[in-house]
Amino acid sequence: MSLPTDIRVLEVEPFFQYEKARTPLKFGGVVMDNTLYCHVRAKVENREGKVAEGWGAIFLADVWAWPQIEAGHATAEKLMQQYTEQWCKRLEETDQFAHPIDLFWQLEPEMIPTAQAVCEAAGIDEQMPRMAALVSASPVDAAIHDAFGNAAGIDVYQGYGPDHMNHDLSRWLGPEFAGKYVSDYLRPLPKWIDAFHLVGGLDKLTESEITDEDPQDGLPVSLDQWIQFEGLHCLKIKLRGIDLQWDLERMLAVVSIARAEQKKIGLNELWLTADTNEMCDTPEYMIELLRKFKEADSRAFDSLLYVEQPCERDLRKRMLDVRELAALKPVIVDEALASLEDLDLALELGYSGAALKSCKCQSEELVIAAKLTEKKLPLAVQDLTCPGIALLHSAGLAGHLHTIRGVESNSRQFYPATSEPERRVHPGFYRLNNGRIDTSTLKGTGLGYRWDEIGRQFD
Repeated sequence: MSLPTDIRVLEVEPFFQYEKARTPLKFGGVVMDNTLYCHVRAKVENREGKVAEGWGAIFLADVWAWPQIEAGHATAEKLMQQYTEQWCKRLEETDQFAHPIDLFWQLEPEMIPTAQAVCEAAGIDEQMPRMAALVSASPVDAAIHDAFGNAAGIDVYQGYGPDHMNHDLSRWLGPEFAGKYVSDYLRPLPKWIDAFHLVGGLDKLTESEITDEDPQDGLPVSLDQWIQFEGLHCLKIKLRGIDLQWDLERMLAVVSIARAEQKKIGLNELWLTADTNEMCDTPEYMIELLRKFKEADSRAFDSLLYVEQPCERDLRKRMLDVRELAALKPVIVDEALASLEDLDLALELGYSGAALKSCKCQSEELVIAAKLTEKKLPLAVQDLTCPGIALLHSAGLAGHLHTIRGVESNSRQFYPATSEPERRVHPGFYRLNNGRIDTSTLKGTGLGYRWDEIGRQFD
């Protein structure tokens, strides 16, 4: 079956630039402070002969996507850049009309071979994980989706049903999904989305901790200042996972400060999530932490929505069962979720649901979201410190899905200058109002960026 909105790719071009963090972002055992930002421009043509461009962007954050590489951070970053360049070329070679989701899944079997070829060409014996390949391919995938919507003259989220897709979800999820489409699991974009503010491992909690070495650019530095500045009520707390007393005291301190600052501005709503970034040796660490947290502050424990993946991303390594932990709070798989097969294994091991990210490719995340929603399992949408159009994409994705609550948004804390061109057109994405993102400016065709108005330039 062919549809008039099917597209073929004419051009795909990547652009790379380094962005320096305003303050270092610490998670797990790494710090992210100077990161390669990738934009991708795609030009497509549909069967009606309409030609349009689209854009995607993401940080090629190897410290999250490939932290275990023995060759080091600089090598991983360079290989991911080369992967993006190769994936762009591969898309340009596909002289066939298809829906963006179909196009991704047709090429998906080539992701690992492409990763192997990139490493071999660089003389690296190590294997690039599929997660790093996904992150590297994600701005390309986003640009194709954006261009598809622009060529069809529609919001791209209107293009995920039978009027625009050649195949239903059974193609990827089996006969249970016959006659069902991604559009069946979407909702209209709400005007406001709750945003989770990140409390990083190096973040200062009170104004008294600020020194002359901290930024003096008019933006808050400490958590108490941020709460006053934006009316925050959703906080994601980064934990160490190897120091239970520090983690417990950190959670209690965050809650105490949040309550005190919220009281000053008349707020009485607080939601929390906790993330050790796979640093726990076993789930028992988090079980003990949650029990102590509940004993110390039962009200705060009740406000904890979920905990993210406590242990290593290689679920097959030890096959750690998390059912006992999930009986206390939902446990969300994150770093381990790099494929549909990974999701199935995580659920077998007792994980409650999953963290989706636009950096794992729109085409794959939409299919995973459909499966989770059909099974009534919780899902969250988190970012990879997404600035600029990457945040517009991520928040738009979260707004259209049935998330546990809102979306993570931390680029306004750590990389605010990177988003300056987009902030002029979409101010409500880069400064929160009552702890929420104002999505009303996200409109028009494609992913709703309004790219021409943003006017971002590349050398």
